[in-house]
Amino acid sequence: MHMDTIKLAVPVLVACACGPFPALATSILPLDLAGFTVLGSSAVSNVPPSTIGGNVGDWQSGGANAISGFNASPGVAVADPQVTGTVDQGTTTGTTANAMLAQDQLTAAITSLASYGSGTILPLADLAGQNLMPGVYTVPAGATNLSGTLILNGNGLADQTWIFQLPSTLITSPNSVVEMTDVGAGDSVYWDVGSSATIGTDSTFLGNILADVSVTLDSTATDLCGRALAETGAVSLDDNSLTTACTGILGGSSGVNLAASGGLNGATAGTGGTGSGGTTVPEPATFALFGAALLGFGVLRRRRTSTRDPARVGGAPR
Repeated sequence: MHMDTIKLAVPVLVACACGPFPALATSILPLDLAGFTVLGSSAVSNVPPSTIGGNVGDWQSGGANAISGFNASPGVAVADPQVTGTVDQGTTTGTTANAMLAQDQLTAAITSLASYGSGTILPLADLAGQNLMPGVYTVPAGATNLSGTLILNGNGLADQTWIFQLPSTLITSPNSVVEMTDVGAGDSVYWDVGSSATIGTDSTFLGNILADVSVTLDSTATDLCGRALAETGAVSLDDNSLTTACTGILGGSSGVNLAASGGLNGATAGTGGTGSGGTTVPEPATFALFGAALLGFGVLRRRRTSTRDPARVGGAPR
């Protein structure tokens, strides 16, 4: 009976190890945080004109809560022609997104991203020329993390997620490009930056930047499918365009609105992906289940050996 249990358990473990990757998250960006396209701590500065789809906010406990380059008033949600939402300087009430609560949620979101581990550790700092399937990637520090074009290939699947772990800085060269191709509704991109992020002049960037310190977008850089969120420092803008409404700016043939089913709108992060056309990254749970399956094979083999060899069970020698 015990042998039958082991025989049953081993195929089950193998099936689990080879099955679909588990969901990465259910709520990386909570409601208040998801409401901000730009969120700073020490300050938010802007050289007009910028175009922001969503809210702009700044809040720091005991800080100046300084916003420049936008219409702003301490404690009041203010309209600005550069912003489709409101500008929230300090603590505001009665608004759809609260900057104070969002800052707390940003700290939690950064912790959540870190919990997914290092994933695949890329050997080079520069992502240019890569064609990456959904998964978790660690990117080393370098003079630039993007000198050309990075393609994020969703393989036509919905609810896919890319998480880039950058233990130090995120730096892109001028005119660099992040392109999403063959994506589905709910796909999400997160850049978890250990210190500060700088998006170079005229760069076309995509994804949610969550930086421990600061985020700087150089002149005319865009992020038309993501956010700039700084935990302890400032967000600095210079004639930039940012929005979480992703319709029509994607590469390939899809051009879907990722925000419609969550994704970059913060509701849900998706699953790791499989398929052709890019690099596939197994999740840590996959390796754990595969290890358990190998352990089961080892137990089964030892028991078979001891049963069939009389010398090992006290019987007559061969």
